[in-house]
Amino acid sequence: MPRYDFRCRSCGATFELNRPMARANDPATCPEGHPDTVKLLSTVAVTGVGAAAPAPAGGGGGGGCCGGGCCG
Repeated sequence: MPRYDFRCRSCGATFELNRPMARANDPATCPEGHPDTVKLLSTVAVTGVGAAAPAPAGGGGGGGCCGGGCCG
């Protein structure tokens, strides 16, 4: 289930709620009971070794501009 971050406009508290995507924009009440909250924009970073392999140098073995071999 997705997690959404909210901030209370009254007291400034930041909190998270787990809820279905269908309820992503439903109002949320802060832990202190204030109803004036705003959903925060969340960012996701994906990192790791080997996420993208570099292209081989020299074009050895095909590829090229048209699938290999037909370009002068």
